[in-house]
Amino acid sequence: MSKLVDFASIAQRLTDLQPTTSRDEPEPHPFELRDVHPELPHKVRDLFDDGYYAQATFEACKYLDNLVRSHAPNTKSGESRMMAAFDDKKPLIKLTSLTNESEIDEQRGYRFLFAGTMIAIRNPRGHEETIDDDPFTCLDHLALVSSLIRRLDKAGYHKLA
Repeated sequence: MSKLVDFASIAQRLTDLQPTTSRDEPEPHPFELRDVHPELPHKVRDLFDDGYYAQATFEACKYLDNLVRSHAPNTKSGESRMMAAFDDKKPLIKLTSLTNESEIDEQRGYRFLFAGTMIAIRNPRGHEETIDDDPFTCLDHLALVSSLIRRLDKAGYHKLA
C-alpha cells in the first residue's frame, strides 16, 4: 500500500508541474506555429490541411511570383522575373537604397533567393507529378516564401497591386 501512496504522490506532483491550459483549447495550427504569412491565399492552407503539401507549396510560390509581377510588370515569370526585378544595377524592385557595398550585396543576395525559390521549389512542383512532400518540408517552404514576402513588405512593396 505504501508504494501505491508513493506513486500517487509522485503522479500528483507531476500533474502540478503541467501547464494549466485547458484541454478544450485547440492546438494552434502549424501555420501559426511557423508564422506563415497571412497574405498567402486561403487555398494554400486548404491544400495543406487536406494533405496536398506539394500543391500548397506550388500555390504559395505562384502567389510570390504574382506579387513580384505586380510591382515589376512586363517581366517574364519565375527565375527570369526575379533576376530582372531584383537586379542590383537597374532593379525594378529596390530592397535597399543601394548606396554602399553591403546594400548592393543584400539586393544581389535576395535576387538569388527569389530566383532560387522559383527554380528549386516552385518549378519541380509545377512540372513533376511525382513530388510528394511531407508537412514539415511544406512548412519549411512556406516559411521561406513568407520570409521573402516579409522582405518585400519591409521595402514597401505590399500585397498584389
